[in-house]
Amino acid sequence: MLFVDASLLVDNPLDAGPVARGIEDAGYDGAYTFEGRHDPFMPLLAAAGSTSRLQLSTGIAVALARNPMLLANLGYDLQLASGGRFVLGLGSQIRPHIEKRFSATWSHPAARMREMVLAIRAIWDCWQEGKALDFRGEFYTHTLMTPFFNPGPNPHGLPAIHLAGVGPAMTEMAGEVGDGFLVHPFNTPDFVAQDLLPALARGRAREGARAGPIDISCQVIVATGDTPEERAASLQMARAQVSFYASTPAYAPVLERHGWADLQPQLNLLSKQGRWQEMSALLSDELLDAVVVQGDPESAGAAIRARCGSWCTRVSPVVYGGDAAVPARLVRAIKGG
Repeated sequence: MLFVDASLLVDNPLDAGPVARGIEDAGYDGAYTFEGRHDPFMPLLAAAGSTSRLQLSTGIAVALARNPMLLANLGYDLQLASGGRFVLGLGSQIRPHIEKRFSATWSHPAARMREMVLAIRAIWDCWQEGKALDFRGEFYTHTLMTPFFNPGPNPHGLPAIHLAGVGPAMTEMAGEVGDGFLVHPFNTPDFVAQDLLPALARGRAREGARAGPIDISCQVIVATGDTPEERAASLQMARAQVSFYASTPAYAPVLERHGWADLQPQLNLLSKQGRWQEMSALLSDELLDAVVVQGDPESAGAAIRARCGSWCTRVSPVVYGGDAAVPARLVRAIKGG
């Protein structure tokens, strides 16, 4: 049975408690935050205190805007506060955001992400197992840990680390060192089967790679509603989001897989000019059908199960449209209930 996650989207971290309770009551198995208008970690602390079984994760936090020690502390403390229900989900973001938004260093993103994960685990090994902290990498060095700063073993164990990727280098790296992989919502079944899964397998096959199976989570864009009018309005919202994703150079491999590579520079130019409505109009029905799951909650849930059930362990429906009853209906349908 698929594990189903929901987005924990709030404008105030204090609101995350009741929102997370609602997500839990609707039957979801997990809730995730992301690096948007607010910090992705703070809401999870409120959610941890208001739920009992919901797995909580960052999906994603921007790793390259932070450092390994900071992420090790955050991951440790949220694992402690949640009673062992936290997953540290990390992504690299793209160069303009890292340099212009976060004023951080962009270089060799896949190699830097790999080293970030190894450094976090070295810090956790120091705390959890009493090993000397002696991590010396190309990008990060951690060699100082006095007893005053060492929290000691976490009674709930250490969090899993899930990594996001689209291109082959980042995906292979995630397969090598990650406990899990986060599939970006801008995906198609063909891209997953022919690009992502083989890259993950190549990474897992590298010498010294992380042992065991990798937990794969797929975000799926869903346009739903009970009437044709509701579904059409929902699809229009989803269309705008897909056009934004398709305009981003980092996500071009999805378009290239289907022979739509020429669309990306057109969309990118329009995005720089702020011509958002024109971007949406460029998307073909074929592209939308490949990316977006459409239908009422029951048929959409069944379609997600058919689309993802053979290769991933968890799904995260990104829902556009529907009323307050949609989440519970969608979860039941995904789980086959």
